[in-house]
Amino acid sequence: MTVRGVGGVSRVLAAVLLVGGLLGACGQTGSGSLLDKSTLVVGVRPDLPRIGLKLRDGRFQGFDIDVARYVADRLGKDVRFVEALAADRIPLLTSGRADMVLATLSVTPERKTKIGFAGPYYMSYQDVLVREDERGIDGIRDLKGRRFCSVEGANPAERLRAIHGMTARLVPAKDYDECMAKIKSGAVDAISTNDVILAGLVKREGSGFRLVNARIGEQNTGIGLRKGDVGGCEALNRAITQMYQDGTAPKLLDKWFGGTGLDLSIIEVPQFEGCV
Repeated sequence: MTVRGVGGVSRVLAAVLLVGGLLGACGQTGSGSLLDKSTLVVGVRPDLPRIGLKLRDGRFQGFDIDVARYVADRLGKDVRFVEALAADRIPLLTSGRADMVLATLSVTPERKTKIGFAGPYYMSYQDVLVREDERGIDGIRDLKGRRFCSVEGANPAERLRAIHGMTARLVPAKDYDECMAKIKSGAVDAISTNDVILAGLVKREGSGFRLVNARIGEQNTGIGLRKGDVGGCEALNRAITQMYQDGTAPKLLDKWFGGTGLDLSIIEVPQFEGCV
C-alpha cells in the first residue's frame, strides 16, 4: 500500500493556514467554532456497514467513526455521535444540532453554499453494485436503461445522467438497506454510489454481489461543519494531514475495506478544498 502526495498536501495546507490565520485575526471563527466545545457532536451514518453503523447496543462503528475519533483526539475533544441519514446531513449542521458531519458527504459546489468543509479526508469514486450472477455487465453503459436504486438525499443519480448516452430508471429508497432488499427481490438491477459504501455492502453480504469497478468521477469526501468556522476547518485539516503522515489513514482503510474488491494498493492524499 503506497501513500502519495503528503508533501503536496503540506504545501496546500501551508497556504490555507496563511490565509486562514489572517482571517482568524479578524474574528472570523467567533463563538460558533467547534474549537470552543469540549465535546463535539458528530453526525455519522447509522446504516452503512463498515462506514457508519449503529449497533444494537447503541454504539457506532466503521471507517467514518474511527476518523471522527482520530481528528477529535488531535483537537483534544471528546465526541458524541448522532445519527445522520443521507437527507439529514446538511440540516444537522445548519440547525446547530451537530458540530461536524462525517457521513460519506461529498464536497459539491451546491453544498458549499450551505455549509463548510474540512478536508476532504478521503477520495473515492462512484461505482456500481450488481448481482453476482448478472452476465455481460463489465461497465456502466452495459446497464443503460436499467433500474437503479436511488437513496433520498444522495446525489449519484446526477452523475449517472451526466454520462454521455447513459439512461437509467431510478427507483427511490430511504436507505441502502432498502436498496439491498430491492436488488435481492429483483425490483432494481443495480445500486450506484460511493465505492466505499458499496464495498461495505458487499462485505456484509459475503456473496451474491460484486462491484463493476466503474470508477465514475472522483468524489471528495469531506468533514461537514458550520459555514464560516475557519479556525475549526484549519484545525481539522491539520489533523487529517497528520492522519496520513503517521500511517493511520491506510491502516483504517485496510481495516474496514480490505478484501472487498476495493483497490487499496495506492492511497492518495486528497488535496484540500481550503477553508475560506
